[in-house]
Amino acid sequence: MRGIAGRPRAAFNALGLRWKIAALLAAGCAVVAVAIGILVHQARLEQVSTSARSGATAQLVRVRQLYELTGQVDPDDETGMDAALDAPDLPASLRAAALDGRRTTYLDMGADHPVVWAARPVGDRVLSVREPLTEQAAEMAEFDEKLMASGAIVVLLAALGGAALSSRLSRELRTAAATARRISQGELDARIDHPRAPGSRPGKDEVAELAAAVDTMAASLQQRLEAEQRFTADVAHELRTPLTGLHTAAELLPQSRPTELVRDRVTALCTLTEDLLEVARLDAEMERPDLASHRLGALAEGIVRRSGCPVRFAAACGPDDTLVRTDARRLERIIANLVANARRHGAGTVDVRVAGPVVTVSDRGPGFPEHLLKDGPQRFQTGARERGQGTGLGLTIALGQAQAIGARVELRNAEDGGAVAAVHLPEP
Repeated sequence: MRGIAGRPRAAFNALGLRWKIAALLAAGCAVVAVAIGILVHQARLEQVSTSARSGATAQLVRVRQLYELTGQVDPDDETGMDAALDAPDLPASLRAAALDGRRTTYLDMGADHPVVWAARPVGDRVLSVREPLTEQAAEMAEFDEKLMASGAIVVLLAALGGAALSSRLSRELRTAAATARRISQGELDARIDHPRAPGSRPGKDEVAELAAAVDTMAASLQQRLEAEQRFTADVAHELRTPLTGLHTAAELLPQSRPTELVRDRVTALCTLTEDLLEVARLDAEMERPDLASHRLGALAEGIVRRSGCPVRFAAACGPDDTLVRTDARRLERIIANLVANARRHGAGTVDVRVAGPVVTVSDRGPGFPEHLLKDGPQRFQTGARERGQGTGLGLTIALGQAQAIGARVELRNAEDGGAVAAVHLPEP
C-alpha cells in the first residue's frame, strides 16, 4: 500500500517546476471550484425544494376547500397533482405527522421518480396531494452539468495560465542551473547576467537575487583560483634559478653516498618545480599544441622505448596502424606519466596496449582509490608509498595535457584487479 501511495508523489516530483506550479494551481482552483459548486448546488436545490413544498401546500389548501364544499376529492386535476384520501403509497412518516394533527410536506429528490407530498388530517382520515418533480430533477441535472463544465474550464484555464506564468521563472532557473554547471566544469568566466538586478524594482525578485549570488560566487572563485595559479607559477619560477645553481653545485661534489643523496633530492626538487610550472601553464590555458597526423602504434612504441621502464607493449605497427591527430611531445608526456604512475603504485609488469585510437596503460596493483575515480586526481598529494594515499602531479599533468590535445583519459579499475588508464585520441 505504501508503494502504491508513493507512486503519485514520485510522479509529481519527477515533473519540472513549470508543470508543478501549473498542477498545484490547477489543484487549488479545482478545490475552490468544487466547494463553490457544492454551495451553488445546495442553494439551487434548496430553492427548488422550497418552491415545490410551497406549491404542494397551496394545492393541498385548495383540495381541502373543494373537499369541504363538495365532499369529494378530484384525484387528478389540470395542475398534474394527485389528490387522495388515505393514499396507499403515502410515506409513513408523513401519515404519522398528519394523524398527529400537523400539516406537513415530504420531498424525495433522490428517488428514480422524484415527488413532493403534502398532507393534513381531515377528521380521522389523511388528505394528501402528490406532485411529480421530473422536470425539476431534469433541470437540476442540467444545472449540475453546467456547473461541472464551468469548473473544468476554470481548472483548465488555471493550469494553462500557471504554465504560462511559470515558464519565465522556469527558463530563468534553467539558465542559472546551466551557468552553474559551466562554472563547475571549469568555465569560471561564465555569468548569468540577469536583466533585473536586485533592488532595481519595488518588491523582491528571488530569481534575480539567486542570479546575482551565483555571479558573485563565480567572480570570487575565479579571483581566488587565478591568484592561486599566479602564486604557484611565481613560486615555481622563482625556485628555478636557485635550484639550477644548487644542481650545478651538487654535480661538483666528490663522489660519496651523501653526495648521491643530495643529488637525488635536488633532482626531485627540480622535477617538482618543472611540474608546478607545467600545471600553472595548463591552468592558465597557455599551452598551444602542435597537432599532426601520426601512426599511433609506432608513436606509442617509441615513447615506451624511450621511457626506459620495463613495460610489456602490444600494438599493430604495420599498415593497419591507426592514424590519429595529436601532439607527439605532449602524448609522450601523457603516456610517460601514466607508465611512471603504474610503476610507482602498481605491482607486476606494466602493460601498454594500443587498440584503434586508444592507448591503455594497466598494472596489477590494488587499483585506483574510490575518491580518485569519483573526484579525479588531486594535485600536491605526493609522497605515498602505495596507491590510495596520494596521486601527486603526474595524473594531473596527464589529464591536463590530454585536454590540451583534444584527448580524453579514462581511469578505472579492472575486474580482476589493477588500475587501468585509457587515453582516447581523436582521429583525423
